[in-house]
Order: sequence, then C-alpha cells, then structure tokens
Amino acid sequence: MSSATNLDEYWTDVNDDMQTRIIPTTYTNEKGNLCQRMFDSFKRAPSSTSASYEMKVTTSEEDHNDEVKQESNGLQRKLKSRHLQMIAIGGSIGTGLFVGSGLALASSGPGALILDFSIIGVMLFNVCMALGELSVVFPVSGSFAAHSSRFLDPAWGFAMGWNYAIGWLLIMPLELTAAGLVINYWTTSINIAVWITIFLIALLIINLFGVRGYGEIEFVISLIKVIGVVGFIILGIVLVFGGGPKHEYLGGKYWRDPGAFANGFKGICSTFVVAAFAFSGTELVGLAAAEADNPRKTIPQATKQVFWRILIFYIGSLTLIGCLIPYTSPRLLNKSSDYDASASPFVIAIEDAGISVLPSIFNALILCAVLSVGNSSVYGASRTLCALAENGQAPKIFTYIDRKGRPLSAVVLSMLFGFVAYINCAEVGSKVFHWLLAMGGLSSFFTWGSICACHIMFRLAWKAQGHTLDELAFLAPFGVWGSIIGLVLNILCLVAQFYLAVFPLDSSPNAEEFFQAYIAVPFILVFYIVWKVWKKTPFMRPSTIDLDTGRRQIDTQQLIDEERAERMAWPRWKRIYDTLC
Repeated sequence: MSSATNLDEYWTDVNDDMQTRIIPTTYTNEKGNLCQRMFDSFKRAPSSTSASYEMKVTTSEEDHNDEVKQESNGLQRKLKSRHLQMIAIGGSIGTGLFVGSGLALASSGPGALILDFSIIGVMLFNVCMALGELSVVFPVSGSFAAHSSRFLDPAWGFAMGWNYAIGWLLIMPLELTAAGLVINYWTTSINIAVWITIFLIALLIINLFGVRGYGEIEFVISLIKVIGVVGFIILGIVLVFGGGPKHEYLGGKYWRDPGAFANGFKGICSTFVVAAFAFSGTELVGLAAAEADNPRKTIPQATKQVFWRILIFYIGSLTLIGCLIPYTSPRLLNKSSDYDASASPFVIAIEDAGISVLPSIFNALILCAVLSVGNSSVYGASRTLCALAENGQAPKIFTYIDRKGRPLSAVVLSMLFGFVAYINCAEVGSKVFHWLLAMGGLSSFFTWGSICACHIMFRLAWKAQGHTLDELAFLAPFGVWGSIIGLVLNILCLVAQFYLAVFPLDSSPNAEEFFQAYIAVPFILVFYIVWKVWKKTPFMRPSTIDLDTGRRQIDTQQLIDEERAERMAWPRWKRIYDTLC
C-alpha cells in the first residue's frame, strides 16, 4: 500500500511539473536586418523558461483528416513524411555496413555473416514495430528515456537516456576520424586533423539550420546511399553470374572454398556486435516523433520501411559480398584500422572485378554515409540530453531551446565532443580512442531491449486499465510476442558478447579484452543504481502506469474506424503491401 502511494505521489509531482510548463509557443516574428534576426534566433524561445518535451495540441475543424497543427514546446514539428521515410530506409546505412561488414566477413565467414545479420534483422524489425506503436501514442522527445521512465522505472530511464546520449556523443568523433581515413583512399599527403576540422565545421553549419536542416541533409544523403546500394546489388548479381570484365562465373564458389563459416561458434558470436553497429540508428525514427508534423501517419509509414531495408540493403548486399570475396582475402585482414575504407568489401569486390572507376565513386558514397552518421549523432545526442534535462535527469542548461527550435546547449556539447577526434593525432590516441568507444560498445542492445520491454509493459498496462487494442491507431504486427522475441534476442546477444569477452577470438582470456568488450554493462548499472538509491524511484506496475500524460488525444475512435474500414475495402494484395510498407 505504501509503495502504491509513493508511486502515485511520484507521478503526480511529475505531471504537475510538466503541466505548469506546457505553454503555447507562439510569438511574433521580429523584423530587422539579417544579422539582427540571426542573433535573435539564438535567444530562448519565449514560450517557456524550460521547454517541456510534452506537446501542445491545437484542434480545429480542419483536423478532420488528422492533419493537426501541433508542436512540442520549443522543438518544432518540421520533419515531413518524406524525411522520416528516407531516415528509416537509409538513415543508419553507414560504416557498419560498408566497412565493418568486412571485419565480420573475415572473422566469421559468409554463412555466419548472413546468419547474424538476419538474427539482428528479425530482432530489429520487432523493435521498430514496438517503437512505432509507442511513438504514435506518445510522440515525445527523447522517447527511449521517457518510455523507460514511464513503463519500467525512472532510474532505468535515467540510465538508458544517458547510455543512449553518451553512445551518440562518442560516435561523433569516431565518424569524424572515419571521414579523414576515407579521404586517405585518395591522398595521404594531408594530415588527418585538417579533414577532421573541415568536417566538424560542416556538421556545425548543418546543425545551425535546426531539425529542418537535419531532415533535408538526411533525405538527400539517404537517397544517395539507397541508390548506391541498389546499384551495387545490380552490379553484384551481374558479377556473380560472370557478366563482369573478367567473364568469370563465381556463383557459390567462395561458400564452398574456403567455406561458409570461420572460427566456429566464436566467429558467429563476434559478428553480433558488428551487425548491431551496422543497424544502430534505426531507432532515430522514434526519437524524431516529437518533431514530426503528423506522427500518427508518418511514424507507422516510416517504421514499416525497416522490413525492406533489412531484406534488400543488408541481407541482399551481404549475400552478394559473400559470393564475390573469400573471407581469407588478405585485403580484409591487412587493413590499417577498423575504418579503413580501402578494406571495404564493397570496394574490394568492385576492384577485384577489374572495374577501375567505380571504387572511387563508392568511396565517395562511404564518405557521404560517414557524414550522415555524424549528423545523426548530433541530432540523437542533443535531443536525448534535452529530454533528460526536462525530466530533471540532466543539468537544466540542456533545456535551452532557441527560437528556431534548436536545443542549443545540447548541440554545443555534441559539437564539443567532436574535438575528441583530435586524440587520434597523438601517439597514444588509438588506445585512448578504443577505450572511449568501448563505453558505448553495447549501447544498442540495451536501447533495443528496453524498447521491447516498454512495449510489453505498455500493452499490459493498456489492458489492466480497461483499454482495448481498437483504440490504438497503429499496432505492432506481431504484438507482445514480437517484443518478447526481440527482448530475448537482445539478451542472447549480450550473453554471446559476454562469452566473447571472457574468451576472445584471437587471444587468451585477459582483463583488457574483457573490459573493452563489456565495460558498458557496469557503466549502465552504476548509472541505474546511483539514481535508484538517490531518488528512491518506484518500479512501475501495469495498474498504476500513467497512460494519460503526453498521450495524443486526437486519435479518436471515429478516425481510426474510418481508416480501418477504408483498408478493409482494399484488395488483399494492397492490404499486405500496406502492412509491410
């Protein structure tokens, strides 16, 4: 009884605090010269002194088709459907696929490569469907931390929020370094620090345009990446069947000799983390829900694109890579770093076919992908930090949102982390850098597992509090069971990584290898335990979970029924297509 009372008091305080901060964000546009307007745009949005991640919803007679005009306090709803569609399809295609897959191929073989990416793909499909359902009902900024705090435990939300933010903060310098290494494919006469500086300035300029700038850049670069991967798949099919300059039929030659698997069970385990890194960023669609102009329609459309991206861009392209390159290729094993673009299996496959121009074109594509992920890292870290600050889980300075909807303090911190990339210019830089990256090594598994757990608890709470599934505008195709499968697969991947941390692939057990592989776990546990003890946060129960704060009330039963009746009138093929697309 005492626990239930504490729980109610906890959420009452939080809700009261949030409601006092929900103030209309309208203000008059100040006229003046260009410099003055630019200067004024950096001032705090006058809507509130502390911009909440909850939303103000305004309705009118024009809202019949659910084209509502809504915005979060401070953060602006400027992401269109096309932005979210391309972010979902190609947003996270980057060095993990283009370069990291080469490391995975060399350590595990083509069979294990396809197996591991398929397992992570199944897991991620269920994660994205669960996230889509949650984000349509609760389209709030910093959704992962907010959902974990609401449905699991505020202390776990605190740990997950900081885990996610720090993961993106550390990816920023990694991608800047990777961009410099990609340039080395063409020239090594210029110090990498010069390229780091150029790309850091480029990312700063992009983020000065706010969420619209992020959306437009991601739209263009994602489109380039999608065209590049589709082009490679077409080229790969031609090469496998002997249509290249050498006219050599390959078929499944390299699956037989040297074989489909390398290094046995350890090889399979070693590829899980590479696959997770390749897929990381997919969940950004959920993070962007608070800045989407119509989340009820755009979020489901975007999340369903994940199915095609997994099937075509990952499984399709990597199957061809396994047919074009043997896992014993010296170029896969003798690369200068984990982000050496010359060791990209895509580039190697094209060069081995005797095609002279395409490798440079594909390297330019890899460079675009690297900058795209760097851009996403600023967006992901800044929005998560802003949401944490709004929940009182980060310094209040990160709640500063200017008149253009930019969480300015959080963006500045993200950009400052870019200077960590200069560590690579020092002799000890490589070792320091690897330890920093190890802190975020398992970040994705914890984030994805938490999303699945939140969806399970949401469904339990929805039922316990008298609601029905008919009230939800979007349902995850496999429901709770899909989230259970996703959660179990995340746990199994963490177990596999623990096994590999204790028994490394190419060396005997040692403390350094263990902590580099698994330091993220004690790091997260420390965050959770400290916040749990300090704030004495309650565990959430289905009967007492808050299902009202931040929920989109405009999803009326009438609108949902009309849309479902319209879909039922479609032919079967169109309903199947709509389910997947």
